[in-house]
Amino acid sequence: MQSSPTNPLSNADLAPVSSDERTWSAWNISALWIGMAVCIPTYMLAAGMVKLGMNWWQATLTVMAGNMIVLLPMILNGHAGTKLGVPFPVLVRASFGISGAHVPSIARSLVACGWFGIQTWIGGKALYTILGVLRVFDPALDTSVLPILGITAIQFANFLAFWLIHIAIVIKGVESIKKLESWAAPFLIASGVALLIWALLKVDKPSELFTSKTNYAEGSSFWKVFFPQLTAMVGFWATLSLNIPDFTRYCKSQKDQAMGQLIGLPPTMTLFCFIGIIVTGATVVIFGEAIGDPVDLVAKMGSPIVVVISMIALLIATLSTNLAANVVSPANGFSNISPTRISFRVGALATCAIGVIIMPWRLVEDMGAYIFIWLIGYSALLGPIVGIMLCDYFIIHKTKIDTDELYNANGRYKGINWRAMIALGIAILPNVPGFINAASHKSIFPSYFDSIYTYAWSVGVLISVVLYWILMKSKFQPQTQA
Repeated sequence: MQSSPTNPLSNADLAPVSSDERTWSAWNISALWIGMAVCIPTYMLAAGMVKLGMNWWQATLTVMAGNMIVLLPMILNGHAGTKLGVPFPVLVRASFGISGAHVPSIARSLVACGWFGIQTWIGGKALYTILGVLRVFDPALDTSVLPILGITAIQFANFLAFWLIHIAIVIKGVESIKKLESWAAPFLIASGVALLIWALLKVDKPSELFTSKTNYAEGSSFWKVFFPQLTAMVGFWATLSLNIPDFTRYCKSQKDQAMGQLIGLPPTMTLFCFIGIIVTGATVVIFGEAIGDPVDLVAKMGSPIVVVISMIALLIATLSTNLAANVVSPANGFSNISPTRISFRVGALATCAIGVIIMPWRLVEDMGAYIFIWLIGYSALLGPIVGIMLCDYFIIHKTKIDTDELYNANGRYKGINWRAMIALGIAILPNVPGFINAASHKSIFPSYFDSIYTYAWSVGVLISVVLYWILMKSKFQPQTQA
């Protein structure tokens, strides 16, 4: 199935990848994951676990466990991308129907837009720090807040400057992102290790950073912190577990996509989170307070040269993560709305625009809201989608999907598969009361809904798999179309 100007369901970006275009090796996929995992939100999430009372090894194991859990659907969903050569919005047509596919693809796209905005704001914050250190302006005098936005004009200007860097790269397409990831990966690992070495050298007794002491708030405990953090850790990459076919479609083989993810995801996330945990502990000794944001930490390092070099490393980390994790998927998702009118580049530009409109600095104001509302909240939405996709591909279709039918408006996947929609709605439902409690900071619904919400992603996946299988087996025809 090739791109055709007469096919309203395809364009050059959504068409299956040809064998000649499948050039990604295990290293390219590993580099992709290194570039995405080494980012400031990863560091902040790990540091947040320590602030909630975990010691260093508890937080590290929580990170490792979360990433091993999410690795499974990542590799399984990646299998479809490599076998069929199609992106996520096209693959999901098999389970939701050609028209119904817009629901999961747009849901994934909007979450990515939120993440794009958050990462761009963090990068703009790094630029702001660089200019302050270089005395381009005096941060102490930058106090005039813009109405509605709630940030200063200089902060907003730096945000837009970093935003424009993304625009320049996305216009060149997916191949430019691949090259950036491959180049940035070793540099990012070296930067993280350098930060860890700095922390170990700055404290008098490095062994004190590896204490087993915990600091849970009154009424809290390891298990009360562990499960929400585990779900948040899974939710951190719940987005990519859906649209990983956007990348694995370019892989040479199943071995390349599976080994690349195994080598690139859990080890990198665990290592960088470990660095964040140890360095955050070191800041208590060095500065007398826990500094969980590496941008704030680097700003305190003193030497302008060290600050600028460190901030450049953080900018590259943020840029590499943002382009791969938060631009490719929504670009394809928006393109899927009208393939003949919306190209990958147009979809990417729409992503960038929405990333500004949502005012992302408000999403990261409070770490508690960031984890319990943002991360767990969208995992409750995306978990059921990945469950339906995996059930459909492996159990219903047994990995045998007619690729041409995915682009046939009048074929077996036409319209909406209402059974997928029903499974999605019911699987989301148990997490809605817990989400409302978390978002409102009130106990509107009984506390047992909060317990369910703690396992939001897993609850959604399990319910959707079972319910979708039952609904799809309830009649002889594999799809119910409308």
